[in-house]
Amino acid sequence: MLCFRHVVKPGQGGALNLLFICSANRLRSPTAERVFSAYPGIQAIGAGTSSSAKTPVSWRLIEWADIVLVMEKSHRDEVAKTYGELLKGKRFVCLDIPDHYELMQPELITLLKERVPEYVRLSAVET
Repeated sequence: MLCFRHVVKPGQGGALNLLFICSANRLRSPTAERVFSAYPGIQAIGAGTSSSAKTPVSWRLIEWADIVLVMEKSHRDEVAKTYGELLKGKRFVCLDIPDHYELMQPELITLLKERVPEYVRLSAVET
């Protein structure tokens, strides 16, 4: 499964569902979930590839997602191997964000805000 760039925007009348995947769903994907859930027209969920993850990746989450965004190539490979059929026709991208960050660490948030818009058109956060 390839990581590719194709910008997707929320559809009319519905939210765009983003699934963020890391290993344990304790630092990177929960940060992404919090950050991008604040955008109008976006629903975000974090999950992990580990069976001990706070929220393990499941076929239901893959099915729910419009775009699946993994943090590392190892996550991409594992998700593709397990859920390849469900990924057909979905955007599936690798953000290349290593496991060097804490939950809601400002540098992680900055990196997410730089990389995710390469694949998702985001509206300004309403205040």
